[in-house]
Amino acid sequence: MIGLQKRLAAEFIGTFWLVLGGCGSAVLAAGFPHLGIGFAGVALAFGLTLLTMAYAIGGISGCHINPAVTVGLWAGKRFDGSDVAPYIIVQVAGAVAAAAVLYVIASGKAGFSLSAGFAANGYGAHSPGGYALSSAMVCEIVMTFMFLIVILGSTDKRVPAGFAPIPIGLVLTLIHLISIPVTNTSVNPARSTGPALFVGGWALGQLWLFWLAPIAGAALAGLFYRWLGAEEPEVQATAAPQALTPAQAPGA
Repeated sequence: MIGLQKRLAAEFIGTFWLVLGGCGSAVLAAGFPHLGIGFAGVALAFGLTLLTMAYAIGGISGCHINPAVTVGLWAGKRFDGSDVAPYIIVQVAGAVAAAAVLYVIASGKAGFSLSAGFAANGYGAHSPGGYALSSAMVCEIVMTFMFLIVILGSTDKRVPAGFAPIPIGLVLTLIHLISIPVTNTSVNPARSTGPALFVGGWALGQLWLFWLAPIAGAALAGLFYRWLGAEEPEVQATAAPQALTPAQAPGA
């Protein structure tokens, strides 16, 4: 068993890479003139960061790198409750550190301004597509729910080991392809917190949603998968009585 200190270090560096790679692609590369990667490129960047970290640190910490994933795994009886708070703390710290590095890089360009959003999540006027709070709430709950279903299913002991990072990375890419226009895609409270601390104002004011909705969706998924994946008790069939042959009959 790897000690908690090493697992927390792995979670810190994993979340750092997720936020730097995913948000960095949105801030630095998405709108680059004529060569920008757009929504599809940002979605792929988030999926690739998770895929690479799942292989790099999955065997050490489980590669949660997301408070919602930690809560969902706990709700699904896959994670010790005593480690939930330490995991979440270092995940947020890693996200903030990544946002700080990204700010240093991005601010080196003339004309850089945090008013462009800095990849922060938002709804209403701050949703990329102008989606209302209700739409953002439903989107984040459902997307996080499905994210955890894929995580729980692909890491189930009945599934061949070693392949889980692939569907998990792909589903995060798909989630971003669906929901970037709605909220800029959170499904990860730590990822939302890092950029919001630098943007301040509206981003901090709306941050509550990107903690509440992903954690609610993840917890529901954990509870649902506990029921879905539970093995049914085997029913022992009762053999029907067989007729006795004349030779087996009493007194024969």
